[in-house]
Amino acid sequence: MDFNMKKLASDAGIFFTRAVQFTEEKFGQAEKTELDAHFENLLARADSTKSWTERILRQTEVLLQPNPSARVEEFLYEKLDRKVPSRVTNGELLAQYMAEAAGELGATTPYGKTLLKVSEAEKRLGAAERDFIHTASVSFLTPLRNFLEGDWKTISKERRLLQNRRLDLDACKARLKKAKAAEAKATTVPDFQETRPRNYILSASASALWNDEVDKAEQELRVAQTEFDRQAEVTRLLLEGISSTHVNHLRCLHEFVKSQTTYYAQCYRHMLDLQKQLGRFPGTFVGTTEPTSPPLSTTSPTTAAATMPVVPTVASLATPGEAPLCLEEVAPPASGTRKARVLYDYEAADSSELALLADELITVYSLPGMDPDWLIGERGNKKGKVPVTYLELLS
Repeated sequence: MDFNMKKLASDAGIFFTRAVQFTEEKFGQAEKTELDAHFENLLARADSTKSWTERILRQTEVLLQPNPSARVEEFLYEKLDRKVPSRVTNGELLAQYMAEAAGELGATTPYGKTLLKVSEAEKRLGAAERDFIHTASVSFLTPLRNFLEGDWKTISKERRLLQNRRLDLDACKARLKKAKAAEAKATTVPDFQETRPRNYILSASASALWNDEVDKAEQELRVAQTEFDRQAEVTRLLLEGISSTHVNHLRCLHEFVKSQTTYYAQCYRHMLDLQKQLGRFPGTFVGTTEPTSPPLSTTSPTTAAATMPVVPTVASLATPGEAPLCLEEVAPPASGTRKARVLYDYEAADSSELALLADELITVYSLPGMDPDWLIGERGNKKGKVPVTYLELLS
């Protein structure tokens, strides 16, 4: 019990000394040991890394789960070390409502059939979203959390310890400075004409005491300097490890981009298939006269699909009461044919269209009264309608 009380008193004394030193530094009444410029740069880079990692982590969580209540629930489950329950995505919930609506409104009607088709597509979109959230959480969010909850806590702990060692060092420097000033004052030889012999003896005794105090202060300063240098080296090594953290986060960022690209490519393919299916339904509205997005190339599922156009289907091109165009009876004009390079792969919706492969060359021409978004394309003995937005016309 006595040992614990002594240790408690010693710790309280150290804490008080540090508090005094810290306060005097804030008011400019005490000197402060400055760290070298390289060390300060390491500290600044570490703080910036921690700050931006937190922001990126929070915003990515918002991207993956926009519902704040759901994020709080997932956070509580993680803190309690419990498995987060499976949650229905918005796409899957929409698919469920559409399927139920089709069953109640009539699954055999055009509207009901379309609801069922869209429901199946939304369900696939929801499953793709679920896979994307899982992959992004494992490959991107988890490493960021591990840094903040693991490496950064270790760095913060060593930095606080370094701060304490610096305060102890500066307190020892201040104590040594005061002891030397008192020793110099005590060693001043008194004048026997004005000072009694008894005072001279007391002055000599005080000088010896202050000399011992200076020796003790110098010894404490050497110990404090050694501990400070050791802790500074440990902290420096941890701060230099931030470079490895950046490399790891860079790899995780590539994984996140890859998973996001895969997710959007899957979504595009699902919606393109849905649009083609709706185009075969009688009485449904498909396509648009404005180009939106093109089909993905079968050779590169991760290309930037959002920049390529989608064209209306042939079913939307025929005017009411007009007979379908018989391509076998169409002859190319005497003049006006041009060569065109195919920009993207195109799958023919029916027999009146010509399937295209990227980078191939075909002959194209237009007919009077033909929709300006379409041309007649020829490749060998094959002939069919081709969308203009998929072509680069050559001179």
